[in-house]
Amino acid sequence: MNRLAGQITASPGRLYPATEPFARHMIEVPGGHTLYVEECGNPNGRPVLVLHGGPGGGCSPYMRRFFDPAHYRVILFDQRGCGRSQPTASVMANTTQDLIADIVLIRQRLDVAGRWLLFGGSWGATLALAYAEAHPDHVAGLILRGVFMGTRAELDWFYGGGAGRFFPELWARFQEPIPPDERGDMIAAYHRRLFDSDLGRQGRYALPWLMWENALAGLQSSPASGAPNDYARAFARLENHYFHNACFLEEGQLLRDLDRIRHLPAVIVQGRYDMVCPPVSAWELAQAWENCELVMVPASGHALSEPNISAELVRVMDSIRDDDHEKDHA
Repeated sequence: MNRLAGQITASPGRLYPATEPFARHMIEVPGGHTLYVEECGNPNGRPVLVLHGGPGGGCSPYMRRFFDPAHYRVILFDQRGCGRSQPTASVMANTTQDLIADIVLIRQRLDVAGRWLLFGGSWGATLALAYAEAHPDHVAGLILRGVFMGTRAELDWFYGGGAGRFFPELWARFQEPIPPDERGDMIAAYHRRLFDSDLGRQGRYALPWLMWENALAGLQSSPASGAPNDYARAFARLENHYFHNACFLEEGQLLRDLDRIRHLPAVIVQGRYDMVCPPVSAWELAQAWENCELVMVPASGHALSEPNISAELVRVMDSIRDDDHEKDHA
């Protein structure tokens, strides 16, 4: 994703210039983890929490650039086990409920007053919904991208051969390391290997797991051929751990508990040709949520770096900023 950052300049619908955090924190949380947290933009601005995808993807400087730094206090953190958080690739005490508790603690430690906006894509959208439903009084609104509801149907689509029908050569590459008699459950087959006691064996299976998702993330991007070993291992282990455990959610939980946040405003930015998180999940969520606006972005896939998706997300955040200014001067 970061390869696009230098190609886009700040203008309406374009990313803001690169910026450095005004504060960085290492916050110890229960369960033996230490979280990396950073704050960017205006220390006195409207707070917005950025939730990265994966699970296990971590944050990047690219994610800071969707927000007017004069208006927003942007808070980003690497979830348990990934990015600059420690220990790397650890699934110890690493569940959706643990991550929700971490967000509560971050809010307290950073002294965030009032309600904050939630900005998350893919797994970050899942976590945003789960946190909002657990703590609706803390949330002012949600901006979601590439919606993933954590359901069995979505996992079956991506790891059971649905997406593979469109990319048979890439699906074959993903299946190739797994013996034919285990390919009926690819999540379980990879789980056995990613959690083997042999670190070298973990690493050998981490890269094909990561490459399968990366290859399908962008509509027109070429599949990457590699990734740093530590990143691949953390990403693959964490993502597989969550998916092996149904994202630590009851089936259909996020839609079932929508009444808890139905009063909150939301915008979904969804790529029309998203192969990782097909648009039907975003459409079903928006249909059930009167206060939710669904923006279906044409000629776009899943990745945050897709130019039209990036532009639309900046537009949404600028629109919220402009509404804030109007209210201040009313």
